[in-house]
Formats: sequence, C-alpha cells, structure tokens
Amino acid sequence: MKYAIILLWLTSFVLAQGAPSSTSDENPPAEQNSSSLSTDQANVAKAKTILNQGIQALGGQAYLTWQELSQEGRAYSFHHGEANSLGTLFWRFKKYPDKERVELTKKRDVVEIFNGDKGYEVTYKGARNMDPKDELDPYMRRHHYALEIVLREWLNQPGIALFYEGQTVAAQKETDQVTVMNSKNEAVTLNFDVNSHLPVKKKFTWRDPTDKERNVEEEIFDNYRMVQNIMTPFDVTRIYNGEMAAQSFLTSASYNQPVNDNLFDPHATPEKRK
Repeated sequence: MKYAIILLWLTSFVLAQGAPSSTSDENPPAEQNSSSLSTDQANVAKAKTILNQGIQALGGQAYLTWQELSQEGRAYSFHHGEANSLGTLFWRFKKYPDKERVELTKKRDVVEIFNGDKGYEVTYKGARNMDPKDELDPYMRRHHYALEIVLREWLNQPGIALFYEGQTVAAQKETDQVTVMNSKNEAVTLNFDVNSHLPVKKKFTWRDPTDKERNVEEEIFDNYRMVQNIMTPFDVTRIYNGEMAAQSFLTSASYNQPVNDNLFDPHATPEKRK
C-alpha cells in the first residue's frame, strides 16, 4: 500500500622502552605501523566522542531507556519525488524494541501492526498478513537500521567498528559524519549537527537479492522538540535512491505512557485493546 568500515580490530601496543634515538632507517616498518595504529585509534576515539555527544544531545539515559512511544501526526507518500496524496492522519504506538501499531485515516480504520517478525494490515474486512516482499521486508529493513536501534543496540554489540569521516554538509547543516559497522558488515552513516550534536541524517545501503541492484535509503531529521527530556524530531523525511519517498510531521508525542499489549494483536477485540 502507499500508505540503517570494515571492522577495526585494534590491538593494544607498547612502545619499546629504551629504543635507540637514532634518526637512521632502522626498523622503518615498525615505526610506520605504530604511526598508522595511532591514527586509527584517534579516528575511532573521535567517532566515539561524536556518537556520545549525539546520544547526550538526544537525552542521554532518558533516550537510551524509553520503552513506550505514542505519536500523532500527518504523513505523506511520494512517487518519483512527487506527492501522491493530500496527507494521511496517523496515530503511532510503539513498544521497544519490536512492536508497532499505526492507525491511519481520520476514522483510524486502516491499521498496520508489526510484532516481532510479523506484519498485518487490519481493515473492516479483518486482518491479513502483509506481503513479505513488498510490505513486510521494507519495514523490517528500516527497523533494523533505525536510529534508536543503531544507537541503543548496535553500539553495544561485539565486533562493532566506528569511523569518523570528517565534517560535511548534510540537509543544509554543517555536520560531523560517522559510520558504524556491525560484525555482519552492515553499515550506517550518521551525520550530527556540529553545534547541537543532534542527528541530522542517517543513510544505509542494501543490495536487492533479486536484481542485485544497490539501493540507498536515507532519513532526514528536523524540527527537534523536547518531549519528556528527550529531543524528538517532529519532521522526518525518507529518501529512497535519491528521491523523496515519504514525509511525516508530528503534532504530538509522548514517552513511557502505558501501551496495552493487545494493541499489537491483530485479532484482539476493541474491548481488549482499550
């Protein structure tokens, strides 16, 4: 329907005590390796600093520990960069890490439910399983590379690699760019505003298993507002292969308000969902 580099295994090293102070060409490979290793360590340390600043700017522990999220707003979809609707009202309920419910239209009579690796659409006709290729897989991929998943889970996994890639302009802002890669060689590039340290853009690539084409997905985060000690982007733009694919604009958001688990059951009766 219309309606997310290479692992640096840096080993510790100790400079030889009492090494000769000669300026000759003795042991040039060791000197070069030490210099290279020191540069790599400095790069990783810079990347960690940028990521930590970003997490603190988002709210620190409040951001890292929220469990429930409720949002209201309006969403727009695009085809070849052109809006194909006047916008759809939505209500979103999330329970970290893998439960989400989105109610669409003014009557809230079209519902998308994601629970673990399952996806459903619920209408007046009842519940149906989402099509794996066209509906569920794209959602699961975006969830896997979601900003909160990268910052709250990837960074705590073994075998993670961090690269600081310097300053660059992203979404018309001067940013620090960092790439995070996990042990599966899956990479996410993040851009943080050099002044506020808030995330500005997220980008990841993936190769289609059918046509083998490389695809690029990006998200732009803007209009941050403080909500219960968490900086929340009220405007999010999704870009697919260089073309605008979707936009959402929040009107309200709240964290850690109890969310009924039955909201994520496509077969639950209205009485159970209350």
